[in-house]
Amino acid sequence: MPRRGERGRDFHHQAPPVPPARIGIRQAMTTDVNGVLRPSPFDPAGFRCRTLAEELADEWVEFVELSRLRVGTTRTYRQAIEDFCQFADGHLRDQAPAASMARPLPDLAALLTAWEGQLPSRFPLGSTRPAVQASGLRTLINRRGRHPDRPLDPGLAGLAAGQHALHWGSSRELDEFSRKDKAALVAAAWKDIGELGRRLSAGRALAAEGGHPAEHGWLSLPNLLWGLANDAVTPREISRNLPAPWPEELAALVTRETVPQANAMRRYFPILSLLEMLYPTQRDLHAFRVLLVAATGHAPEELTGLDEDDIEFVENGVRLTLTKHRARRIRRRAFTRIAATGTEEEVHTHTDRPRLEVAEILKRLLEVTAPLREKAEKHPAPLFMQASMSMKVWEVSARRFNPCGGPRQSFKGWLDKVGLDVEGRADVRRLRKSTKVEKAIAFGGRITDIADDHHEETFRSHYAQGTTLRVVSGKVITSAQQKWFAKATAGPVVLDDAAASSEGEALAGLGLTPEQAEDLRAGALDMGVTNCRDPFDSPFSERGQLCAVAPLRCLECRNAWILPSNLPQLLLFSDHLEAMRRRLSPVHFHTLWGQTAANLAAVLADRTEQEITTARAHIADGGASLQLPLAARAEFDA
Repeated sequence: MPRRGERGRDFHHQAPPVPPARIGIRQAMTTDVNGVLRPSPFDPAGFRCRTLAEELADEWVEFVELSRLRVGTTRTYRQAIEDFCQFADGHLRDQAPAASMARPLPDLAALLTAWEGQLPSRFPLGSTRPAVQASGLRTLINRRGRHPDRPLDPGLAGLAAGQHALHWGSSRELDEFSRKDKAALVAAAWKDIGELGRRLSAGRALAAEGGHPAEHGWLSLPNLLWGLANDAVTPREISRNLPAPWPEELAALVTRETVPQANAMRRYFPILSLLEMLYPTQRDLHAFRVLLVAATGHAPEELTGLDEDDIEFVENGVRLTLTKHRARRIRRRAFTRIAATGTEEEVHTHTDRPRLEVAEILKRLLEVTAPLREKAEKHPAPLFMQASMSMKVWEVSARRFNPCGGPRQSFKGWLDKVGLDVEGRADVRRLRKSTKVEKAIAFGGRITDIADDHHEETFRSHYAQGTTLRVVSGKVITSAQQKWFAKATAGPVVLDDAAASSEGEALAGLGLTPEQAEDLRAGALDMGVTNCRDPFDSPFSERGQLCAVAPLRCLECRNAWILPSNLPQLLLFSDHLEAMRRRLSPVHFHTLWGQTAANLAAVLADRTEQEITTARAHIADGGASLQLPLAARAEFDA
């Protein structure tokens, strides 16, 4: 039954009837990434502890059907059962046939503990698989314990009800593509689509020139292409009627990268080359997927899951109905060149970027897959369709794009085909993360705007860990810290004789009011080591309160003004710091007095030898003294 708000769309497409399982084999029905029901069989007869395997399998089948688990999760539970039963066979030996969750002997609680204890040694360090398998098996045991008609040994029930002791590990998040790699991917995809269009146009033009091979000859390439394009002949008929070896002029047109020497395979691969001249293959569709992910920022499975009813071309763009099966959500998005106004509810408009027009990409895709969509058994037909040929029956079929597959047909195989070497793992999902990074920078880090197609927590856990965002965040934090640090540790203003004796207007140019300039010349602002512009506006105390650290921190304060008359006190303060340097460890001295000592050294370096000699003589005559708080006389190296 369709969920509320889905307008008749169903997440789970109906699959052909599944043949009944053999007696004893448990079979769970689960859905794949396309929403198609798939059987997942498990045979308890393959284990010596068959009773235990049957009990766990029954719980597994019910759990999968009630929870509507997907293929991957279903497989994980099945693997946990298989692994535990294999472990039981090896450790229980002759007692294995008697193993049952309903009996106290053999002791399955001790067996479960031993099995969980050896799991981490079989997986890479930090893997999540040990904890996932242990948790899955305990879930099935706990389900049995909650059923009133299924007995469960109390010892096993008590152990399974608790938490396992395995570390959950951590999954390695994919990092986004660099801007250079992303640009290269987009350029390579457009180039590959252009080559695909030329290849299909040439192949279909040749097919239009041909006729039935039985009437016009089996050695003519146009005739063979015509037969395949019009379903007049099958690949098996071509294989049977072509002489071996193939004529040189025909073999040169249908070469493969590698052709095995076995006779059947030598015929199979050249026929695949004929199909590639008429239809897009699995590897060809990676280019469209790259462009759509880069243009929309949506998950690859949402885009490859589109069908003919999910697209609606509108003025200057296209409207898509995107279904995310994992989140069980449907969204309608419009992608246009110009920001649309008055859009319907649930429709968000995104502005396309140069060379990434969603409408244009989809038009190219519809053009190349049109013959396959006509052959599709299901309607509305998927947009991403590929031609394939089974080696068992030698028949051409049009089926939905499979993003996985062999090495040659995978995304990595496509990268090798276009001659592109990207940094890091070859995974198209990294393009989605690249788009998220661009949005994060464009929106200034506002998660509510960035997480527009998933939960905000999903962005924090899966997308905010990318290298680019970490670097940007680090720069923002460093800039903020540097701003406040520079403000707090700004050194004093040093005045020479000319500036100190100038009129108030000259000092006003340095940031002093006429009243402050007059007080400065009169000595009313003297704090002992320096003068202070405003003792009640200290960066080290609350505003409005008298500075609590003067004169010890005056040389680190932006409010401090140093006059030539302060030189004797500065020299006395320098002697005090040298005494502290001798008494304190280097680390302790640098922590307490490092900035002050550096600023004082810079001030004294600007004074002439004559000025310092005169100031020393003034100190010797008793005309200057240093007034410091008592705490400054009692510092010890703690």
